Amino acid sequence: EVRAQLIARHTTVLSSEIAGKIDSLPVREGEGFTAGQEIAGIDCATYKARMLLADAKFNGASRKLEAIQLLDKRRAVSPIDLDLAAIEVDAARAEQQLAAKDVSRCRIVAPFAGRVAELKVQRHQFVEAGQPVIDVLSDRELEIEMLAPSRSLAWMKPGMAFSVRIDELDRDYPAVIARIVPRIDPVSQTVKIYSRIDGDFPELLPGMSGLGRLTPPVGP
Repeated sequence: EVRAQLIARHTTVLSSEIAGKIDSLPVREGEGFTAGQEIAGIDCATYKARMLLADAKFNGASRKLEAIQLLDKRRAVSPIDLDLAAIEVDAARAEQQLAAKDVSRCRIVAPFAGRVAELKVQRHQFVEAGQPVIDVLSDRELEIEMLAPSRSLAWMKPGMAFSVRIDELDRDYPAVIARIVPRIDPVSQTVKIYSRIDGDFPELLPGMSGLGRLTPPVGP
Protein backbone atom coordinates (compact mmCIF):
# COMPACT_ATOMS: atom_id res chain seq x y z
CA GLU A 1 0.00 0.00 0.00
CA VAL A 2 1.32 3.44 -0.96
CA ARG A 3 -0.12 6.89 -0.42
CA ALA A 4 -1.93 8.25 -3.44
CA GLN A 5 -3.27 11.67 -4.34
CA LEU A 6 -5.60 12.76 -7.13
CA ILE A 7 -4.25 15.62 -9.23
CA ALA A 8 -5.65 17.49 -12.21
CA ARG A 9 -3.89 16.56 -15.42
CA HIS A 10 -4.47 20.07 -16.77
CA THR A 11 -4.17 23.06 -14.47
CA THR A 12 -2.99 26.61 -15.07
CA VAL A 13 -3.27 30.20 -13.93
CA LEU A 14 -4.48 32.45 -16.75
CA SER A 15 -3.05 35.96 -16.76
CA SER A 16 -4.00 39.14 -18.55
CA GLU A 17 -1.88 39.85 -21.61
CA ILE A 18 -2.83 43.53 -21.61
CA ALA A 19 -3.53 46.24 -19.05
CA GLY A 20 -7.13 47.25 -18.50
CA LYS A 21 -10.25 47.04 -16.37
CA ILE A 22 -11.99 43.70 -15.86
CA ASP A 23 -15.51 44.16 -17.26
CA SER A 24 -16.60 40.51 -17.50
CA LEU A 25 -16.30 37.51 -15.17
CA PRO A 26 -19.08 35.17 -16.32
CA VAL A 27 -17.94 32.21 -14.19
CA ARG A 28 -17.61 31.91 -10.42
CA GLU A 29 -15.37 29.77 -8.27
CA GLY A 30 -16.38 26.13 -8.54
CA GLU A 31 -18.35 26.59 -11.76
CA GLY A 32 -17.55 24.64 -14.90
CA PHE A 33 -16.73 25.84 -18.39
CA THR A 34 -16.03 24.41 -21.83
CA ALA A 35 -12.88 24.67 -23.93
CA GLY A 36 -12.81 27.98 -25.83
CA GLN A 37 -15.42 29.63 -23.60
CA GLU A 38 -14.77 33.21 -22.54
CA ILE A 39 -14.16 33.17 -18.79
CA ALA A 40 -12.93 36.75 -18.32
CA GLY A 41 -12.97 39.95 -20.33
CA ILE A 42 -11.14 43.27 -20.25
CA ASP A 43 -12.60 46.64 -21.29
CA CYS A 44 -11.57 46.87 -24.92
CA ALA A 45 -12.73 50.38 -25.91
CA THR A 46 -9.22 51.86 -26.03
CA TYR A 47 -7.78 48.92 -27.96
CA LYS A 48 -10.64 48.96 -30.47
CA ALA A 49 -10.07 52.68 -31.03
CA ARG A 50 -6.38 51.99 -31.69
CA MET A 51 -7.38 49.30 -34.16
CA LEU A 52 -9.65 51.77 -36.02
CA LEU A 53 -6.77 54.25 -36.16
CA ALA A 54 -4.43 51.54 -37.46
CA ASP A 55 -7.02 50.56 -40.10
CA ALA A 56 -7.27 54.16 -41.22
CA LYS A 57 -3.49 54.50 -41.47
CA PHE A 58 -3.28 51.31 -43.50
CA ASN A 59 -6.04 52.40 -45.87
CA GLY A 60 -4.40 55.80 -46.31
CA ALA A 61 -0.98 54.28 -47.00
CA SER A 62 -2.51 51.83 -49.47
CA ARG A 63 -4.28 54.62 -51.37
CA LYS A 64 -1.07 56.62 -51.45
CA LEU A 65 0.84 53.64 -52.83
CA GLU A 66 -1.78 53.11 -55.53
CA ALA A 67 -1.50 56.76 -56.58
CA ILE A 68 2.30 56.62 -56.71
CA GLN A 69 2.17 53.37 -58.70
CA LEU A 70 0.03 55.13 -61.31
CA LEU A 71 2.50 58.01 -61.42
CA ASP A 72 5.34 55.52 -61.71
CA LYS A 73 3.77 54.04 -64.83
CA ARG A 74 3.89 57.57 -66.30
CA ARG A 75 7.46 57.96 -65.05
CA ALA A 76 6.31 60.94 -62.96
CA VAL A 77 7.94 59.81 -59.68
CA SER A 78 11.33 58.51 -58.67
CA PRO A 79 11.93 54.86 -57.67
CA ILE A 80 12.75 55.98 -54.14
CA ASP A 81 9.29 57.51 -53.75
CA LEU A 82 7.73 54.23 -54.82
CA ASP A 83 9.90 52.27 -52.36
CA LEU A 84 9.07 54.63 -49.49
CA ALA A 85 5.34 54.35 -50.20
CA ALA A 86 5.57 50.54 -50.15
CA ILE A 87 7.47 50.70 -46.85
CA GLU A 88 4.72 52.89 -45.38
CA VAL A 89 2.15 50.27 -46.34
CA ASP A 90 4.18 47.50 -44.71
CA ALA A 91 4.58 49.54 -41.52
CA ALA A 92 0.88 50.39 -41.44
CA ARG A 93 -0.01 46.72 -41.98
CA ALA A 94 2.22 45.68 -39.07
CA GLU A 95 0.64 48.32 -36.83
CA GLN A 96 -2.79 47.08 -37.91
CA GLN A 97 -1.90 43.50 -37.00
CA LEU A 98 -0.55 44.54 -33.60
CA ALA A 99 -3.74 46.48 -32.85
CA ALA A 100 -5.90 43.53 -33.86
CA LYS A 101 -3.83 41.25 -31.64
CA ASP A 102 -4.41 43.53 -28.64
CA VAL A 103 -8.16 43.48 -29.31
CA SER A 104 -8.12 39.67 -29.34
CA ARG A 105 -6.34 39.74 -25.96
CA CYS A 106 -9.33 41.49 -24.40
CA ARG A 107 -10.98 38.07 -24.14
CA ILE A 108 -9.53 35.39 -21.87
CA VAL A 109 -10.76 32.00 -23.07
CA ALA A 110 -10.52 28.59 -21.45
CA PRO A 111 -7.72 26.44 -22.92
CA PHE A 112 -9.56 23.27 -21.87
CA ALA A 113 -12.83 22.20 -20.26
CA GLY A 114 -12.84 22.29 -16.48
CA ARG A 115 -13.72 24.35 -13.43
CA VAL A 116 -12.66 27.58 -11.79
CA ALA A 117 -10.42 26.87 -8.80
CA GLU A 118 -9.89 30.51 -7.79
CA LEU A 119 -10.72 34.00 -9.02
CA LYS A 120 -7.73 36.22 -8.38
CA VAL A 121 -9.45 39.48 -9.41
CA GLN A 122 -12.89 41.04 -9.20
CA ARG A 123 -15.03 42.74 -11.82
CA HIS A 124 -14.19 46.45 -12.36
CA GLN A 125 -10.68 45.86 -11.00
CA PHE A 126 -7.78 47.25 -13.04
CA VAL A 127 -5.11 44.71 -13.95
CA GLU A 128 -1.63 45.04 -15.38
CA ALA A 129 -0.25 42.98 -18.24
CA GLY A 130 0.91 39.65 -16.86
CA GLN A 131 -1.24 39.83 -13.72
CA PRO A 132 -2.89 36.51 -12.74
CA VAL A 133 -6.65 36.60 -13.30
CA ILE A 134 -8.11 33.13 -12.85
CA ASP A 135 -6.90 29.71 -11.67
CA VAL A 136 -8.47 26.85 -13.64
CA LEU A 137 -8.19 23.08 -13.68
CA SER A 138 -9.61 20.10 -15.50
CA ASP A 139 -11.67 18.12 -12.99
CA ARG A 140 -12.53 15.30 -15.40
CA GLU A 141 -9.01 14.36 -16.43
CA LEU A 142 -7.53 13.24 -13.14
CA GLU A 143 -4.33 11.38 -12.43
CA ILE A 144 -3.16 9.48 -9.39
CA GLU A 145 0.27 10.44 -8.10
CA MET A 146 2.05 7.91 -5.90
CA LEU A 147 5.50 7.37 -4.42
CA ALA A 148 6.31 3.66 -4.48
CA PRO A 149 9.39 1.85 -3.13
CA SER A 150 12.01 1.61 -5.87
CA ARG A 151 12.33 -2.14 -5.31
CA SER A 152 8.80 -2.51 -6.73
CA LEU A 153 10.19 -1.61 -10.18
CA ALA A 154 11.07 -5.28 -10.52
CA TRP A 155 7.40 -6.08 -11.11
CA MET A 156 5.52 -2.78 -11.45
CA LYS A 157 4.85 -1.92 -15.11
CA PRO A 158 2.67 0.54 -17.11
CA GLY A 159 -0.70 -1.02 -17.85
CA MET A 160 -0.88 -2.86 -14.54
CA ALA A 161 -4.30 -2.66 -12.89
CA PHE A 162 -4.80 -2.01 -9.18
CA SER A 163 -7.27 -0.40 -6.81
CA VAL A 164 -7.07 2.87 -4.91
CA ARG A 165 -9.13 3.60 -1.80
CA ILE A 166 -10.09 7.26 -1.53
CA ASP A 167 -10.21 8.44 2.09
CA GLU A 168 -12.78 11.20 1.56
CA LEU A 169 -15.30 8.81 -0.01
CA ASP A 170 -14.28 5.61 1.82
CA ARG A 171 -14.52 3.71 -1.42
CA ASP A 172 -12.29 1.70 -3.76
CA TYR A 173 -11.79 2.70 -7.40
CA PRO A 174 -10.15 0.79 -10.24
CA ALA A 175 -6.95 2.28 -11.61
CA VAL A 176 -4.24 1.54 -14.16
CA ILE A 177 -0.57 2.55 -14.07
CA ALA A 178 0.04 5.04 -16.89
CA ARG A 179 3.72 5.92 -16.57
CA ILE A 180 6.69 5.62 -14.26
CA VAL A 181 9.12 8.52 -13.80
CA PRO A 182 12.61 7.23 -14.67
CA ARG A 183 14.31 8.63 -11.60
CA ILE A 184 14.73 7.19 -8.11
CA ASP A 185 14.99 9.46 -5.08
CA PRO A 186 18.35 8.46 -3.53
CA VAL A 187 17.29 9.43 0.00
CA SER A 188 13.86 7.83 0.26
CA GLN A 189 14.51 5.14 -2.37
CA THR A 190 11.12 5.82 -3.94
CA VAL A 191 9.95 6.31 -7.50
CA LYS A 192 7.07 8.48 -8.67
CA ILE A 193 4.18 6.67 -10.35
CA TYR A 194 1.33 8.25 -12.33
CA SER A 195 -1.88 6.32 -12.91
CA ARG A 196 -5.36 6.93 -14.26
CA ILE A 197 -8.77 6.10 -12.87
CA ASP A 198 -10.29 3.32 -14.96
CA GLY A 199 -13.79 4.73 -15.53
CA ASP A 200 -15.83 7.89 -15.15
CA PHE A 201 -16.57 8.88 -11.56
CA PRO A 202 -17.86 12.48 -11.27
CA GLU A 203 -17.58 12.41 -7.48
CA LEU A 204 -13.79 12.37 -7.60
CA LEU A 205 -12.06 15.73 -7.16
CA PRO A 206 -8.46 16.94 -7.37
CA GLY A 207 -6.79 16.90 -3.97
CA MET A 208 -8.51 13.77 -2.69
CA SER A 209 -6.09 11.18 -1.34
CA GLY A 210 -5.97 7.59 -0.20
CA LEU A 211 -4.08 4.34 -0.56
CA GLY A 212 -3.02 2.61 -3.74
CA ARG A 213 -3.07 -1.15 -3.33
CA LEU A 214 -0.71 -2.85 -5.76
CA THR A 215 -0.12 -6.58 -5.76
CA PRO A 216 2.99 -8.18 -7.28
CA PRO A 217 2.12 -10.74 -9.97
CA VAL A 218 2.19 -14.34 -8.89
CA GLY A 219 5.06 -16.25 -10.48
CA PRO A 220 4.65 -19.56 -12.29
